Amino acid sequence: MLFLGAQMDIIKDYFLCDKCKNKNFIRIFNFSVQFRKVNFSDDLIYDELTEEIYQCTHCHTIFSKHQIETRFKEMIGEHLKSSVVPKE
Repeated sequence: MLFLGAQMDIIKDYFLCDKCKNKNFIRIFNFSVQFRKVNFSDDLIYDELTEEIYQCTHCHTIFSKHQIETRFKEMIGEHLKSSVVPKE
């Protein structure tokens, strides 16, 4: 968001697929169970895991939630740098 005087301009920027520049994605969940042994016992302990990934609806490229969050931080940084008004 940029503030220019009393007027407020809104800039909307999208996460785009690296491969085809599409802005539409579907969310995909993977569910798994992870087992591991405990050092002091023959028992197994387990964790139930859910992995959330996003797939481009055009070229089917997969992105992790971490990749998208990292890109958002980069986009925010770029917009903040470009919106700084130089002091005279």
